[in-house]
Amino acid sequence: MESDLQIGGDILSVQHLLQPQREHPSTVAEFVGLARSIAGDRSQWEHLVEYDATSRWYHRLRTGPGYEVWLLSWVPGQGSGTHDHGSSSGVLTVLEGELTEHTARGPRTLAAGSQRVFAPGYAHEVVNDALDGAISLHVYFPGLTEMPMRDDARGGAREGAPDTVRSNAAHSCSPARQTPVSA
Repeated sequence: MESDLQIGGDILSVQHLLQPQREHPSTVAEFVGLARSIAGDRSQWEHLVEYDATSRWYHRLRTGPGYEVWLLSWVPGQGSGTHDHGSSSGVLTVLEGELTEHTARGPRTLAAGSQRVFAPGYAHEVVNDALDGAISLHVYFPGLTEMPMRDDARGGAREGAPDTVRSNAAHSCSPARQTPVSA
């Protein structure tokens, strides 16, 4: 049976119908594509990964106009605490291992290759409940500037804690220390 593509021909051979590829992503689909592209090219990140038993390790892998890409590692038992990402949207991609995302809807296991897209204000906690280390990639647009900590995944503010942690490196899924490697 013929498909529409076979009947219409190869769209890639009609160059004037294709949109030019942008240097930097600007749509949710393009940010998801950026994360998939980086995930698929281990040479961009594998040599940078470190594991730290005292705190989650992270490294800002890339920045562009209005976005940041972070690489994180998680040893068993490490978690982010319940938080949101302020005014930033994001794409979370598990590169290796397994992470558990806790939200008001309950826990969700994220295996290698899993992606989650979230809007500003989306509250969750990410934890490595597995017995092996995990690596994840996080794209934020606009770049992350605040990380309000929450009481729980249902969105209550944590009592007695500051409303917002402000810093380029402050992220639920980005630990409290950055590796001095150029981005």
